[in-house]
Amino acid sequence: MASQDHSSTSDYSASNYNQTAAFVYSAEYTTPILSLLKPSIDERIVDFGCGTGELTLQIQEAVGASGLTVGIDYNNDMISKALMNGVRHAYVSDLQNIQILAPVLEHSFDAVFSNAALHWCKQNPRGVLDGAKRLLKVGGRFVCEMGGFMNCIGVRIGLHRAVKKRGYEPDKMDPWYFPTIEEYQGLLQSAGFRVDTISLVPRLTPLLDGGLRGWLQLFARQTFLKEFSDQEVAAIIDEVVDTCEVDMMDKEGNWALMYVRLRFLATLDE
Repeated sequence: MASQDHSSTSDYSASNYNQTAAFVYSAEYTTPILSLLKPSIDERIVDFGCGTGELTLQIQEAVGASGLTVGIDYNNDMISKALMNGVRHAYVSDLQNIQILAPVLEHSFDAVFSNAALHWCKQNPRGVLDGAKRLLKVGGRFVCEMGGFMNCIGVRIGLHRAVKKRGYEPDKMDPWYFPTIEEYQGLLQSAGFRVDTISLVPRLTPLLDGGLRGWLQLFARQTFLKEFSDQEVAAIIDEVVDTCEVDMMDKEGNWALMYVRLRFLATLDE
């Protein structure tokens, strides 16, 4: 299966992502969700939002040559890098409306895995679950960690305030979906999944490369702030950094952001 370019989709480059946000796939932060997945030899697993493939490669190694691992991501540059990194099967698709290239793949996977991706699926979160259902066998598992309720508290408030001050509606521009346990559990159950475990996990996350300014340039410039000129974006980022400094920067100038991760394991019952 080759990578397929369904559209020109790049919110950020793979190199910028890996420079500023390598913590996303660090062993420290991903061991819990990979332990929940427990990939094993012969399994067929699809990675929703695989990015540049660091975790996909670990899964690929765990299932072995007799298994199958497929990476899916919305960003062309990420998929290109994932293939270069050694992911054997990867392609571009919107997770909210997955285009399955080979009908034989439907209902053939033992697990759907996702890390740090589904909070970008604000437009149609149910569409993600419908895609997972199409790929999973009955009894297959859905293992995910994503941004949850109160994720990025502080910086998100700062962005909303700065955007609203300029006459825009921040709720419409905000690209993130950070659900509560109750909301996402209900969504999973309505889609035919049995929720085996679900929790919100607070995680203080150091911003080691570029601080909050670098984080905003990576995650907000081409998403939340894409309608603004470079000059306007610079002013907005200055405001947000200034607002958040009192709570997010220590006396040595080190920045950290409070992440809250929604982590769950669900099983497809129907």
